[in-house]
Amino acid sequence: MSKYIQPQPAILILEDGKTFFGNAIGFKGTTTGEICFNTGMSGYQEIFTDPSYYGQVVTMTNTHIGNYGINKIDIESENVKIAGLVVKNFSQNFSRKLATDSLQNYLEENKIVGISNIDTRSLVKYIRNRGAMNCIISSEEFNIEILKSKLSNVPSMKGLELSSKVSTTESYFYGNPDASFRIAALDFGIKENILRCFAERDCYVKVFPMETEISEMQKWNPHGYFISNGPGDPAAMPDTVNLVKEILNLEIPLFGICLGHQLLAEAIGIGTYKMHNGHRGINHPIKNLVTGLDEVTSQNHGFAVQLEVLEKSELAEMTHVHLNDGTVAGLKLKNQPAFSVQYHPESSPGPHDSRYLFDDFIKMIKNHHNI
Repeated sequence: MSKYIQPQPAILILEDGKTFFGNAIGFKGTTTGEICFNTGMSGYQEIFTDPSYYGQVVTMTNTHIGNYGINKIDIESENVKIAGLVVKNFSQNFSRKLATDSLQNYLEENKIVGISNIDTRSLVKYIRNRGAMNCIISSEEFNIEILKSKLSNVPSMKGLELSSKVSTTESYFYGNPDASFRIAALDFGIKENILRCFAERDCYVKVFPMETEISEMQKWNPHGYFISNGPGDPAAMPDTVNLVKEILNLEIPLFGICLGHQLLAEAIGIGTYKMHNGHRGINHPIKNLVTGLDEVTSQNHGFAVQLEVLEKSELAEMTHVHLNDGTVAGLKLKNQPAFSVQYHPESSPGPHDSRYLFDDFIKMIKNHHNI
């Protein structure tokens, strides 16, 4: 159990000047990033270690955060990736049998600055109405003008390439070397449970750095390619888009998730755009237009595929739609074995409604290679 820490002050300032005062949590210091919110009731450790959140300050809408501690099972990458944390009630103590430490200690060890005891409902409403924007949190500096000056130098998420900050620097393997299927995964911020879902389906995965040349990946002779999730603006990644085009030219089965979905769209001439405030949570409703069935999904993205361009495309068609706002949630190519979704079927955290997408990918590989 963590030692009780007396409350210390902290301040949160949004890009437009809106200011909140609360208590410091985590590491004492100052941090900046794009503020966003996640509506999940649980799964905070998976969220904090999701590389797709790199550069973002996450507001958790559940009332209590930290109450079940942390453990090594629930991580999605080797360390915390969020830029900062905003919560209402922060628990320094925890009560879970599997927990190994407190969230406070975990945030301190990872040097994550946060703020608690603010009206997160008011903050989320504010972001929903005015859109995503940059922010600054500090538990060491309280001069508002100084903080605003620092905040003015933070770049917008639009046009920002961030995947190179979280992609692996060296190739590595995951799963059983004697598995039936070889998957080449391009890492833009891949989550641990994605790899686990492949391994559970008799796949041996080789994870490649994002700048790997197509010839290097082909040496491994994969049965299929996977384009991972990750942070940043897909429109700011022209070299990566060209790499996806080269993969498509191989006409080998391809599956993309989130950023991978957006990059696939960019590769076939369908643009992307920055959303007003994005989708982040574990209860987003999706309709599968192929089967007619609905799914409850886990989502984390601030960019989306242009619906009006996809509808006119001769190369691809929409397969899934977000039922809240009608945005593109999935697409497939018409004449090639390639498809992608804008959400997280590996569901960490979240429901398992969409795990079938991994099975669909394996079926596509079997059919393509006559296995």
